[in-house]
Amino acid sequence: MRLRLPSRRARLGIGLGLLAVAAGVMLAYLLRAPERPMLPYGALRVGIDPSYPPFGLDFDGELSGLDIDLATALAGRLDVPLRLVPLGYDGLYDALKADQVDVLLSALRVDPGRMGDVHYTTGYFDAGQVLVRPPESGLDEMSAMDGRVIGVEFGSEGDQTARAWQRRLRVLDIRPFETASAALEAVHSGQADAALVDAIAARLWLRDHPGLAIAPEYVTHDPYAAAVRPDNPRLWEAIDAAIQAMHADGTLETILSRWL
Repeated sequence: MRLRLPSRRARLGIGLGLLAVAAGVMLAYLLRAPERPMLPYGALRVGIDPSYPPFGLDFDGELSGLDIDLATALAGRLDVPLRLVPLGYDGLYDALKADQVDVLLSALRVDPGRMGDVHYTTGYFDAGQVLVRPPESGLDEMSAMDGRVIGVEFGSEGDQTARAWQRRLRVLDIRPFETASAALEAVHSGQADAALVDAIAARLWLRDHPGLAIAPEYVTHDPYAAAVRPDNPRLWEAIDAAIQAMHADGTLETILSRWL
């Protein structure tokens, strides 16, 4: 009697069945496997470039700055130890990818080109372009600058933005200056009705020069945010929620006002 072997189609069906069983076993194992800890190294490891004051400074090995204060507040909200990891700016994203840090908090602009590699949190500071003008001038937005004189730093983003608005308004007299501080001084001395500068320059200058104020409407937006690896959604959710809470309860503005 000859032994009859299964047909080719039957052998294929058996193979697919075994693969299905193996896949089921693997899925069951993965579902039972413990979830990756939010902080596998026991502390919140924060990557910071300490060479960009006032966000990060390194004075004889002592780190300070706006981002350091924010990192400290975040660790406190999460009730976890904090470990600051100083890095060069060019190495920030590589360090995050290599799992050398858990989060980047270093005046990072939200970069659409990196959205697939990192998850950005809610922004904690907007470094966009702002109008600085006398508070009672009524110049609360760029559309109100028609027929007015605006000071800008020559070649800056404010200069480019003002020239774009110059094409939209009937008349806008643009006065370029060597620095943002010079443009702001021109408003202070009455040579210009308002200055268009970035929010960092504006806040730093206004700390020492009372009498002017930032208009409530930003002209452009440039948010700074924390960045977390996509494989750690729990950490992203925790940090994002903490930043939103600090926005709501005034903690974030207190930190910003300490440095800007």
